[in-house]
Amino acid sequence: MLGRIRSTRHISNPVFKCPACGHIGRGADPHVSVRATILALARFGVAAREPARALEKAWSAYRKTAGLDVYGHAATSEPARLPGCAHVDER
Repeated sequence: MLGRIRSTRHISNPVFKCPACGHIGRGADPHVSVRATILALARFGVAAREPARALEKAWSAYRKTAGLDVYGHAATSEPARLPGCAHVDER
């Protein structure tokens, strides 16, 4: 849904310049965590606060036992980065 909103409104990622190497490029696509989605359920009245809170606690426990990151993907190591640069090498 976030991607659809950004594309229909022609919202693109900001352009950054790396101070270390001078690389100029678009920033990474935004990501929405599972917890942020659960909190939005209560904030916008889709779910009552207590069930949303219980769902948040259940998600936290499940995430720890299943070894998932905050986005619900299998936790992995950091992607390869250029020495001294905060951006990922783009081709």
